[in-house]
Amino acid sequence: MFRYTFFTILYTIGLVLHAQKFEAETGTLTGTSIANSRAGYSGDGYVTGFDNDGDAVSISVSVDAAGLFDLWVGFAAPNGEKTNDIYVNGGYVGSQIFPSSQTFQEGYFGKIMLEEGVNKVKIVKNWGYFDVDFVRVSPTTPNEIHNYSTELVTENSSFETETLFLFLRDYYGHRIISGQQASDGGDLELDYIGDRTGYLPAIKGFDLIDYSPSRVANGTSSEQTDLAIEWWQEDKGIVSLMWHWNAPKDLLNTDDAPWWSGFYSYATTFDPTIAMNDQNSEEYELLIRDIDVIAAELKKLQDAKVPVLWRPLHEAEGTWFWWGSKGPEVCVWLWKLMYDRLTEEHGLNNLIWVWTGTNSEHALDWYPGDQFVDIIGADIYLENGNYATNFSMFDDMAGIHEGKKVITLSETGTIPDPSALDDQKARWSWFVVWSGDFIMDGQKNEVNHVVEVYQHDYVLTLDELPDFYNYESPDFPDETILTLPEQMSVRIFPNPTSDYLYLESSSLPISRLKVYDLNGNEMRVTTAGVGTRQTLDLRKMNRGIYLVRLWTARGIKGYKILVE
Repeated sequence: MFRYTFFTILYTIGLVLHAQKFEAETGTLTGTSIANSRAGYSGDGYVTGFDNDGDAVSISVSVDAAGLFDLWVGFAAPNGEKTNDIYVNGGYVGSQIFPSSQTFQEGYFGKIMLEEGVNKVKIVKNWGYFDVDFVRVSPTTPNEIHNYSTELVTENSSFETETLFLFLRDYYGHRIISGQQASDGGDLELDYIGDRTGYLPAIKGFDLIDYSPSRVANGTSSEQTDLAIEWWQEDKGIVSLMWHWNAPKDLLNTDDAPWWSGFYSYATTFDPTIAMNDQNSEEYELLIRDIDVIAAELKKLQDAKVPVLWRPLHEAEGTWFWWGSKGPEVCVWLWKLMYDRLTEEHGLNNLIWVWTGTNSEHALDWYPGDQFVDIIGADIYLENGNYATNFSMFDDMAGIHEGKKVITLSETGTIPDPSALDDQKARWSWFVVWSGDFIMDGQKNEVNHVVEVYQHDYVLTLDELPDFYNYESPDFPDETILTLPEQMSVRIFPNPTSDYLYLESSSLPISRLKVYDLNGNEMRVTTAGVGTRQTLDLRKMNRGIYLVRLWTARGIKGYKILVE
């Protein structure tokens, strides 16, 4: 459960020459005061006294036109690193770490949406005990989000997995897909949502925790795999799968750290560094043993043709789980070990690999690499009833990864306001709310908010999922939601056909073609052509409906054709 973020110090003013500056001492003070004893401030003073809950300064920020703006804060943190909260026009936009500083510095917060005219930027005590000198804003644009790969990192992924990835890419930036973590894989949370909204989440979250051998040794059992298969096959929903991996050994098993909490760093002395440095060690053998146990469950899903949003080793950078407790090097090694073991040794091709990252300055140190990750997720937990979009974190993560990966809200305590998601262009692919009270206590997510979310046009629910064995890429009527660089336009003709099918791309060369029947079986067809024009010879095909997949440098698209 990760909660933000980093704060970049700017030591030169040249980066913000075109920004507008607004002095903190001109703002509205709540429990704070104006001071001038610390040298180096700008204007007539600075705001201090962030000592008690609710202490704040609200600064009026005037802009000529509504839009997206970079936000900087001038600050000093003489008592060490402090985290404090920032609101814009009454809405929470982030909690920021202000690095220790005896003198005034200028730090970059991120991007915020401002309205035409006067806006209120409010800085509120979280840890407190720091000084605010000014805020500065400058017009900006969102980071690119559509440089992502056209291929999954696992070669020869199954038809179902390839189709699910195509679906996620098609809808990315146009809608957000609803999701819910399920206690024990059951229907408690889903029944709660369905009874109140009339709709169900499109994604159901499962956890392989009780398959961990060190938990099984203490008597656990699980039906998560069977329930996940049922969700895909019978309910036609998407499976998200995580693994709270109980440490393979060295569980403390005390009153304060019982065996069942063995995935937490405080509950085990297991050291994966030993395994990384010595493949003959017991630690290495136990890691392989545990991964192989989980591989057997994932193989059951593969045999049942279930594609999986696979999210292991989550929240590693937080270090509260043992797989992150020894730092980024060993965590990255462990991810690659698992990837190689599952894909190469066990031949699993039904996994979409989801890395849970952050927008911290160390995020790339923890990142396993583009060749081992399909999607980047963020786990965010805000206060009860806080439905902020977390646009700044989304945009930061898109920037860190240069738009090369789809970005998603892989775990959350509160559901972002869907109207604000659309307005602010926080383009999370999906959200999964944590289980139990997080969705059902009526406080973290108020009932009327849950109803609004599940009945909102921007939110995809279970009933809106396509038939993945009959999937065709949609043409969205709301293309103005975002601008895609060099949109892919393809002409397919004649359709229906009885012999040849011609495909013409408007500008981008066609790099690959595949044809499937409606059971997901790839058909052998002869292709001819180069560049933007290709021909499929379908003369030996039986009559019926088929799915054509087409790749260009801009992405992948799916089309339906009829062979007569």
